Amino acid sequence: MLKDMMSSFDLQLPTNVADALKILKKAGKDGWVMGGGNDSLTWFKDRVKQPKTVVDLSGISALKGIRVTADGVEIGALTTLTEVVGNATIKSKFALLADAAGQVASPQIRNTGTIGGNVAQDTRCWYYRGGLPCYRAGGNTCFADTPSAMNREHTIFNADRCVAVSNSDIAPALVALDAKMVIQNSGGTAVVDAEKFFIGPAVDITRMTVLKSGDILTAIRIPNTWAGATFYFEKVADRNVWDFPLVNVAAAMKVAGGTIQDMRIVVGAVEAVPKRLRVVEDLVKGQKKGADVAKLAGKAASRGAKPLNFNHFKIPLIENLVTRAIRDA
Repeated sequence: MLKDMMSSFDLQLPTNVADALKILKKAGKDGWVMGGGNDSLTWFKDRVKQPKTVVDLSGISALKGIRVTADGVEIGALTTLTEVVGNATIKSKFALLADAAGQVASPQIRNTGTIGGNVAQDTRCWYYRGGLPCYRAGGNTCFADTPSAMNREHTIFNADRCVAVSNSDIAPALVALDAKMVIQNSGGTAVVDAEKFFIGPAVDITRMTVLKSGDILTAIRIPNTWAGATFYFEKVADRNVWDFPLVNVAAAMKVAGGTIQDMRIVVGAVEAVPKRLRVVEDLVKGQKKGADVAKLAGKAASRGAKPLNFNHFKIPLIENLVTRAIRDA
């Protein structure tokens, strides 16, 4: 595969969402939406993705910034991760999101990477991103699911032909906070629960999210439902910066009198979507917060896991992360 230079494309720089949507509608499946460009430019440089029209959204001011609303906060999809980390409202009410954003890649990446780009990024499976004709790329095999494949970073839950995972650090936090994703296209505006925004291969093996050709993720809304709750976020990666997670965990918990009243807990990098652990949530509700219930919850977290040849370590890892989330939040 040639990797010396990008294929040529028509670069469009709209200044409002309406114009961006018109351009995308005209481009059809040959169009590509770009935010911060960290994921997009990798695809282009490797010549695996060769769109004819690239719509750079960076000039649309309406897609930037964090706004306090009557129901919570609304974050423009082009808001940088650095802005999310440093925002006073996010830190005081939704510290889980600030913690997650602060562990994405490196400071340089966070300065340019956007929250919308982080959740909409494609999977990092090297077979897929290397241009091989796997299921996700429209082929008829999974190169990562073989006895000798390099699948250390791949799924342990709900594989369906493809064993790639969601690598976003932001995604589990948004699902835990019950965030809403605002999507616009030429037909109008839709608001989708974060938990339903991410889709697995059983739904559509060629996409990681509900976003289709012509769609733009314009904003993320976080309701006050979990504002000021007890939070926990932890990411385990080979290196503290740059690397994508081997496993991460995001938990939002309401505790009163030492008893867990309610909880949402989500793990990432173990499935094609951020995995909400409902069995753990049901187990801990109404229980005293402490080491005993945390240990039981940790063991329950790996229920149904089916590791591949080289990622068995993810089972004790997810158990330990969930245990710490409940014990140490």
